[in-house]
Amino acid sequence: MTIATKQALRPAEDRESNDLRGLGYPQELHRKVGSYASFAAGFSFVSILTTVFQLFALGFSFGGAAFFWTWPAVFIGQLLVALNFAALAAHFPISGAIFQWSSRLAGSTIGWFSGWVMVIGQVITVAVAAIALQAVLPSIWSGFQVVGGPGADPSVTSPTGARNAVLLGVGLLVITTIVNVVGVHLMATLTSIGVTVELIGVVAIVVALFSHPERGVGVVMTPQGYTGGPSGYFAAFLASSLMAAYVMVGFDSAGELSEETVSPRRNTPRTIVRALVISGIGGGLLIIAALMAAPSLTDGNLAKYGLAWVLTSSFGEFGGRIMLGAVAVSVFACTLACQTSCSRMVFSMARERMLPLHGLFGRVSPRTGTPIAASVAVGIGASLVLLVNYNQSAIFTALSSLCIAMLYMAYLGVTGPLLVRRLLGRRTGRPGQLDESGEPVFCLGRYGTAINAVAVAYQVLMIVNLMWPRAAVYDLTGNTWWLQWSASLFVLLTLAVGALIHRRNKAAGYLQLRIAHLAEASAG
Repeated sequence: MTIATKQALRPAEDRESNDLRGLGYPQELHRKVGSYASFAAGFSFVSILTTVFQLFALGFSFGGAAFFWTWPAVFIGQLLVALNFAALAAHFPISGAIFQWSSRLAGSTIGWFSGWVMVIGQVITVAVAAIALQAVLPSIWSGFQVVGGPGADPSVTSPTGARNAVLLGVGLLVITTIVNVVGVHLMATLTSIGVTVELIGVVAIVVALFSHPERGVGVVMTPQGYTGGPSGYFAAFLASSLMAAYVMVGFDSAGELSEETVSPRRNTPRTIVRALVISGIGGGLLIIAALMAAPSLTDGNLAKYGLAWVLTSSFGEFGGRIMLGAVAVSVFACTLACQTSCSRMVFSMARERMLPLHGLFGRVSPRTGTPIAASVAVGIGASLVLLVNYNQSAIFTALSSLCIAMLYMAYLGVTGPLLVRRLLGRRTGRPGQLDESGEPVFCLGRYGTAINAVAVAYQVLMIVNLMWPRAAVYDLTGNTWWLQWSASLFVLLTLAVGALIHRRNKAAGYLQLRIAHLAEASAG
């Protein structure tokens, strides 16, 4: 970059720094994330190649081919949530988005619990993203199945597959932690490369699968592959929505990088919505194409081995491995994005002195422009989540459902208070707010309250669905009550620990954000 270019960019950088200072914070993080990298952060967190490949078998095993319809249902619900988040991101482009938005909408107590639940949920999400390698690498080369050797069962719900997933996941977390520590520029570059590979991979895989159909698109109107259950098909259909619910979260991660994004009031709202919409379209096509191209829907392979089996069966070992290579890159980018997002949440809460060791976690390295301690802590936390579940064959299903339920709860800590404020006619921002290009910021206008209300109703229903004590999700032993109820027990434990920390914060006077008395304006 030439000196003239740097000088031309300086006024914009100064303007964005002054804007952030007006929101109560100095510019400590390095603002090096462009519009595409911002989109990449949200898209790679959703990462349809990672998550659809990881949990396709689970969704299909519950609901058969008709489980596809959980995808558009979840997409519509999450799009309503994303629209509300986009409006808030335009007014409050601050790291720690969920914590910051909830605190400004409902006060420090609800803000604290929303942020705390989000942090714990994100740490688990990082762990779940990392073990997605198990759904890919052993299918590329049997040597990646270390536990039990190349002949062992690599399926994600088998004991050998689950243990091997932990080893692969921890190794990946070491790499992503190093990248996060080095600097935001390297993180943004690698994430952008990963997303580019993923987008090309999605298109290539969808086209290839559609060109090798075994049946017509009408398969999605049938329950082929559904093997029955004691509670009937509707209950199985609800359980199958776990896959779609897990995939379509994390679009808010673009908001987590707001303090590092160029022109955040303009770029962040667009990238939040764009990441979800592109993911929704691409993932839907991927599911339909896989159902049409699978050699069989009834022999048990699709429910056990998922999309990796479809690719290797349809295109041979060599062609299938090339496509799975793109999935492996996506898993790396997804894990990196999840860890980055979580570290920014930890940083944002720590600089408000609301976390233990806040002096350490709230510190930004002046050399790298990253919160190094926060990034390392997230990597260690996610690794511990995997290691304590080393002998748990339900690690994929249980952790996936738990982390998404917690993220939904944290999201509700934003959309719920936002709806209350709208119903009371109260505003949450500055009137006439403009983005960096001088245009009015993103808003929902007269439809804001209706969109907000439906989003809240959807979130409540999905939280109940995700946390329902299904033995097939939480307890594959079938006879361990505390495993079956582990989601509710873990959430209660998380809230109890959060209450103790909040009590300490209250006693120490760490309750008010620096700008809790924001001027009121419309959030859209």
